[in-house]
Parts: sequence; C-alpha cells; structure tokens
Amino acid sequence: MKRFTKEWRDDAITGVGGAAVSRVVITLQVRPDRLEEYRERHAAVWPEMLRALRDAGWNAYTLHLRPDGLLVGVLETDDLDAAVAAMGATDVNARWQAEMAPFFAGLEEAPDRAMRPLELVFDLDAQLAAAGEATTQAPTDRNPDQEHSHDR
Repeated sequence: MKRFTKEWRDDAITGVGGAAVSRVVITLQVRPDRLEEYRERHAAVWPEMLRALRDAGWNAYTLHLRPDGLLVGVLETDDLDAAVAAMGATDVNARWQAEMAPFFAGLEEAPDRAMRPLELVFDLDAQLAAAGEATTQAPTDRNPDQEHSHDR
C-alpha cells in the first residue's frame, strides 16, 4: 500500500527527458536546544548517506531551518513512495535515522517515517499557464548543444 497519496503529487514539473517529477515539501520540528548541533551534522552528512539519497531518487533535496526549529525539506522525485522505500532498505539510512531521532520534538516514529508532505495551495506557473500567460519556468527539454547549431 502506498504511504503517500495524491497530495504530494500536485506539484508536477517536467524533469530531464520530459519525465514527470514532483516537488515535495515536508516539515519536522527540531528541538530548540539541538539546533546548532543539527546544523553541524548536516554540514557534513556521511558520503554513504549522500550517495544513498541520490541513488534512491531524492533529487534536488534541500533542508531549511527556521530559528524556532521548524525544518522544511524540499525534494524532487518521480515517486515519493519508491524513494522513501529505497532509503528504508539501506543500512546507512537506519543508522542515520537512529542518530537524528533525538534532534526532533514529539516524534513517535523515525524522522523519515514521521515526515508529512504539505498540501500545495498556490502554483504561480500553473495559474499563469491556465490564464494563457508565459510561465517563469524555462523549458527543460531543450538540448543546449542544439540551440546554437546555427553558430557552427
């Protein structure tokens, strides 16, 4: 059974080769007394963890931390359920989650299982496109080598 439902799929964008990719936004709450250490730990994430995230489909993954501990994660993926499952199958993720769990407030499960995608409520490009206006997104399916072929 899929854990994540339609709400995370609403922000579909076009990825490399025209494949549908979704931008996912998640939140967690970092304990205020652990903010500095949390920042330090994420300044030097284990190389094995970085490779696992990349290989599992956690594309363009970033974390943003507010002074009160609100943590916002943003990633792009073609299948969040598959990306989460792929990470869940790795030993490095189990070790990382065990080490990160004490940083979070009010969790009853591992941090990667407690994250909840936010609902998309506004999309500038979708509304511009619906109104027949130019969007802010540059086309992603162009080959830069072909764009200037007339210069050769």
